[in-house]
Amino acid sequence: MQYTNVGALRLPAVAVGCMGLNKLDAKGAENFLSAALGEGLNFFDHADIYGKGECESVFGEAFSALGVARDKVYLQSKCGIISGKMYDFSEKHILEAVDGSLARLRTDYLDILLLHRPDALMEPEEVASAFSKLKKSGKVRSFGVSNMHPYQIELLKSCTDEPIVADQLQFSPAHAGMIACGFEVNMLTDGAIGRDGYILEYCRLHGIAVQAWSPFRFGFFDGVFLGNEKYAELNEVLGRLAEKYGVEPAGIVTAWILRHPAKTQVVTGTTSVKHLLEAAQGAKITLTREEWYEIYKSAGHILP
Repeated sequence: MQYTNVGALRLPAVAVGCMGLNKLDAKGAENFLSAALGEGLNFFDHADIYGKGECESVFGEAFSALGVARDKVYLQSKCGIISGKMYDFSEKHILEAVDGSLARLRTDYLDILLLHRPDALMEPEEVASAFSKLKKSGKVRSFGVSNMHPYQIELLKSCTDEPIVADQLQFSPAHAGMIACGFEVNMLTDGAIGRDGYILEYCRLHGIAVQAWSPFRFGFFDGVFLGNEKYAELNEVLGRLAEKYGVEPAGIVTAWILRHPAKTQVVTGTTSVKHLLEAAQGAKITLTREEWYEIYKSAGHILP
């Protein structure tokens, strides 16, 4: 297993995303968590809106039933989205959201709290006050963001002394705009457009871990590219390399993301033990430079 330093924490490079955990019954959730822990996957990613809170509750019940010591796992959750209505980074909402997550997860603290998508009405002073209160109370140990560009992070940092340790961003071979804009500099191509403010380079400069969400999807939840005829060339390359390394194609995708020199993590989104373990196998593989570029090009990207 590869590990990634996220702030002061040394975490598995593969994070177990818990967005669909409410689809499992109690026994299924226990089996899923037990299998993850058995592979050393002890970093779990949550959000208060996943299943309208049910995913955190299912996890809390399963974790309690397994009797695993709290200090043997790392828990991350996100807040700030009022589903279908608005985003809310007010101090009151952040503090209440954390209390709700702690109650559902049946824990006294979060290892990491992420702000979930930018709030245009954010007052950084309010966020800073919330962070300070959560840190002093012991409810949250470190802080990060999700889907933010550099200047949004800089605005936040202008008021808080708490380091921003992670930015959760959509990233996969089929969703690699963060890479493409670096290659297609000064070109009139679609890939040359820096849609994210060059966040990948910013994170590298500031030691912020990039947590890749939807690592096996294309578009905005448009579908999975594995086995999809729309990505025939990519799947041919993934299949060939999977055979070479003795893993499933999902493992090669994980290896591709982790091969980038930024501090990266892969956030899985499955509740299938089989699929989770297939993805995790990639953390044991280091692709060659040639293989990494071949995957990139086979996903439809260009090298000028």
